[in-house]
Amino acid sequence: MVKSKAENSGRLGAAALFFLLLAIIIVARLFWLQIVEHKYYALLAADNHEIFEKLQPERGSLWWQDTRTKETFPAAINKKYYLVYGVPREIPRGELASTTAQVISILHITDATSTQMIVAKLAQATSKYRPLAKKVSEEIVSDLKAARLTGIYTTAQEFRFYPEESLGGNVLGFVGSDKEGNLVGRYGLEGYFEKELAGEAGFLAGEKGALGNWIALGQHAGVAAKHGADLVLTLDRTLEYKACERLQQGMVDYAAKSAALVLMNADTGAILAMCSLPDFDPNNYSKVDNVQVYNNTAIFTPYEPGSVFKTMTMAAGLDLGIVTPATTYTDPCERTINGYRIRNAEGKCYGKQTMTEVLEKSINTGALWVEEKMGNEKFAAYVKKFGFGERTGITMATEAIGDISSLSKAGQIFGANGSFGQGITAIPLQIAGAYGAIANGGQLMKPYIVEETRYADGQRERASPQVVERVMSSRSASLLTGMLVSVVENHYHSAKIDHYYVAGKTGTAQIPERGHYSAERTNHTFAGFAPVKNPHFVLVVKYEEPDRQWAESTALPVFKDVMQFTLNYYGVPAER
Repeated sequence: MVKSKAENSGRLGAAALFFLLLAIIIVARLFWLQIVEHKYYALLAADNHEIFEKLQPERGSLWWQDTRTKETFPAAINKKYYLVYGVPREIPRGELASTTAQVISILHITDATSTQMIVAKLAQATSKYRPLAKKVSEEIVSDLKAARLTGIYTTAQEFRFYPEESLGGNVLGFVGSDKEGNLVGRYGLEGYFEKELAGEAGFLAGEKGALGNWIALGQHAGVAAKHGADLVLTLDRTLEYKACERLQQGMVDYAAKSAALVLMNADTGAILAMCSLPDFDPNNYSKVDNVQVYNNTAIFTPYEPGSVFKTMTMAAGLDLGIVTPATTYTDPCERTINGYRIRNAEGKCYGKQTMTEVLEKSINTGALWVEEKMGNEKFAAYVKKFGFGERTGITMATEAIGDISSLSKAGQIFGANGSFGQGITAIPLQIAGAYGAIANGGQLMKPYIVEETRYADGQRERASPQVVERVMSSRSASLLTGMLVSVVENHYHSAKIDHYYVAGKTGTAQIPERGHYSAERTNHTFAGFAPVKNPHFVLVVKYEEPDRQWAESTALPVFKDVMQFTLNYYGVPAER
């Protein structure tokens, strides 16, 4: 039977319509996959049957605060910069010189080396890609785009940005790259809280066909990236700036090799300011002469504290009931113990003295006398109770332990030296914690520097003050506080602050070298707290090898200026 011409025509029309609709569906699907969801599917490039591709989370920020108002300010945030690159083969040879000159001008490149580098890169006529500049600002990118230079392109990149530049650089740390090129926190808070700040990468999963191609219509699943947490620091931006500025001024004036400062709330252990010099700008961390500047000397560099440690010896003696502030002894001027001669500074001899006068005049033989009465074992136990010889637990990288191992050695000389801060080492933060325990009535507080953690899902976790242990009775702490006030009132007049009582002690410690102590090189410390009636603030100032003889002329005036500013800043009521 022969089919009619009309029937054949109808069937052909139906077939054509079917293929047309099929083509439209395919084109639409391809448009959706290649254009609308291009970035999504571009991520799916694994070679396994199950495909997992990480999705990068956003790094959490660090925030200073105004501890009075709780207003926050950015300390470390993410900022968009641009990579400028060229595709030399697209640049018409007749425009090469002009394009190169404009790029150099717009990028504000002035040094000969960088200029020659750009000229050489753009001159490679067959090259497809040559990076020209990194971390370029949006303003410069706008100028480049306005110039409409053929073959010159930009692409956005996120970098870590520190708005206050070098302020607290050693405390904050920085974000660098590992061997695989992944961004990772280094040193300070960036290093310690790397996991929390970095967040968790998400992933996409799907299936591939036998030929290894992504099955667009197959099943796929994904987990979104978990962005990093924000950290609100206990550091007060104003106090950090003022304290570090004054410390820097002193470092220059006294020609010191390094300096450190810790300002802490004695009642809670919260760090209000922490400075370490020399410092660096984390925005340009690679531009340092010595990587040692990355270390935070307030927590990283142990040193023999010297006479500032006599306070700990007296604390143990008072708490054990061995001495009172009025207990007297007669200074023998010098002692020989286990074959070692111990003398007072400058060879002075004081005669009959009270324990308060031992601290006022910083008498080595007086501290030794107290230590002998309690014995090495009890003395070492109190030193440990005050937090020396172990980490404070501050959440920063990297904290040193200090060394008090000599106190466990046989021989009275080790306890004798330790009684006035020789033969043992500590970090400024440990000293601040110990003085804070005296200030608050006898409790050693765990220092902390993060007040609140703000997670991406909206949860917030606030830090709470933690008591490590009671290291002395409140009565003993009160007696010792009175003795330290006498030190300032009767000896270190330049540390006195109008309308307040200040408790404190200096330490001028000879630096050990080659089996003996240097006659010229010293470390200077002043540790103290105020106001005495309600001691909120403990402050430690330390200079390494200043060009002046005594801590009274270096660390002490810096202590006074920073403490006075702090009291005024918080509007602490006058007490005298």
